[in-house]
Amino acid sequence: MAEGRRPETGEALDARRLQRRESRANQTYVAFLEDLCRIGSMAPEFAEPAAVSVLCALEQRLIPEEAKDLEAQLPIKLLNLLTRCERHRDTAPVKYTREQLLEKVALDLNMKPDEAEPIIRAVFATLREHVSEGEIEDVINMLPRDFQDLWQRPI
Repeated sequence: MAEGRRPETGEALDARRLQRRESRANQTYVAFLEDLCRIGSMAPEFAEPAAVSVLCALEQRLIPEEAKDLEAQLPIKLLNLLTRCERHRDTAPVKYTREQLLEKVALDLNMKPDEAEPIIRAVFATLREHVSEGEIEDVINMLPRDFQDLWQRPI
């Protein structure tokens, strides 16, 4: 310890830890959104609603245990947006088709279903950069075959 410095009190140390945790949470959240903007060629103000819409729809399709495994690797600020979503009140997975996924996201984002596919692909590609490959493979394997090409890495 440097001469003349007092040791931090428990409260001061806790406050510094909280500040570091919040700073890290902001950094991972911003990095996710910046990557989504880059991958999806989308405006920054559109990235958050796009991510929330796609992730919300995806989590509705997964069994609760798998959704929790995925959530454990998401930026905490993004996770907080998902947990406030009305659709996450039911825990049973909802089976729906690829077309229904496109419709759900399109409705959320006020666009046509065919315009939603590139958004979904961009969010999935961004997830691939921020979530372990093993977890991504677990998620893909739980989805119907007609969803799987949405996860293909961009060329």
